[in-house]
Amino acid sequence: MKLLFVSLGCDKNLVDSEEMLGLLTGNGFEIVDDETEAEAIVVNTCCFINDAKEESVNTILEMAEYKKSGSCKVLVVTGCMAQRYKNEIIEEVPEVDAVLGTTSYEDILKAIHEAMEGKHFQEFKDIDYLPEKPGKRVLTTGGHFGYLKIAEGCDKHCTYCIIPKLRGKFRSVPMERLVTQAKEMAEEGVKELILVAQETTVYGTDIYGKKSLHILLKELCKIKGIRWIRVLYCYPEEIYDELIQTMKEEKKICHYLDLPIQHASDRILKRMGRRTTQAELVEIVNKLRREIPDIVLRTTLISGFPGETQEDHEELMGFVDEMEFDRLGVFTYSPEEDTPAATMPDQVAEEVKEARRDEIMELQQEISYDKGTDRIGQELLVMIEGKVADESAYIGRTYGDAPKVDGYIFVQTGELLMTGDFAKVRVTGALEYDLIGELADEYTE
Repeated sequence: MKLLFVSLGCDKNLVDSEEMLGLLTGNGFEIVDDETEAEAIVVNTCCFINDAKEESVNTILEMAEYKKSGSCKVLVVTGCMAQRYKNEIIEEVPEVDAVLGTTSYEDILKAIHEAMEGKHFQEFKDIDYLPEKPGKRVLTTGGHFGYLKIAEGCDKHCTYCIIPKLRGKFRSVPMERLVTQAKEMAEEGVKELILVAQETTVYGTDIYGKKSLHILLKELCKIKGIRWIRVLYCYPEEIYDELIQTMKEEKKICHYLDLPIQHASDRILKRMGRRTTQAELVEIVNKLRREIPDIVLRTTLISGFPGETQEDHEELMGFVDEMEFDRLGVFTYSPEEDTPAATMPDQVAEEVKEARRDEIMELQQEISYDKGTDRIGQELLVMIEGKVADESAYIGRTYGDAPKVDGYIFVQTGELLMTGDFAKVRVTGALEYDLIGELADEYTE
């Protein structure tokens, strides 16, 4: 049976998609990328913010058309939007044959088989259930890097966030299971492991009784074939000394951390339900830079949170200017149903949110360019991502660049390089977010 799979949203959702693809291809399904050919279509949805919700709705409606005009016999909707709006999807899009919640993707095969028999299928397991991951994943990232989801759910309950209601409480994936999966990924050619979860820093607290990310990292570093290990989604207040020490000691761990801080005004941080103050954020960032001088720090911010004044915004601008994060992204606040922030007074006008976002990003662009300029003359290890069309140049990433969210380095060379190769590159120039370089004399490792 020909299968079209559409995965929306974050990299954590992508891992679920790859698990489902593994189950389906292991049972005879053939993956196609032409909607008109597909006999079964699966849409793995996201609804974290309004833009993601709109994309999910539009994609479902678009795919529903192929039930009328294409070869499609079965349309399945899974993921966060399916979990949150199952009744609306079933009532308003009659072309949808099956709906699976966030903890029910193991049932994708059963869902399609039942739908083929003309039955409408729904499965919504306990939101705190941890799926078993019974099949072998199909990696969709190109083969040279892959995401390892080390936990499900979240216990933080920030006032703007719906994730705990869609993904359940925080629960770590047992270490043995993760090591086994990482070894399988390495055997398939993965050289960079990217650890993801709603929050990675508290890994192990629920099943081992203590923070165990550093222990997991040491085990993953032993795997032959893995060259880089990158950690995303580290809540700043949960960074701990053993983790920092392990990052310093283990050569495979990229000196890179993603610290979602969301704001810097203490008043707004409190309204957000965050667990840090500005002073604590400054202390954490300074400690990381003191302990690991070449560390690259990424963060995300929210502009226009309810009650944010011009003074709060200016305080945030001052903080960004002072901290000089290497990588930074800004979302405008999106009110989500069933979250405390959605009903807070003093909602900020959309145009004000966008203007504040743009102002922060203009400042960050200057910071990013200056930091890139400081790299000129340095030699960096680069993972090759692909070739620039019609040019003697390749696209690559340094240890300071996570795929899809950070910048690139454009490597000018007449040498033949392959995706996934590592090369030593001398930085020769900088753009706002990207670098330009050339192969160093001893360019391969």
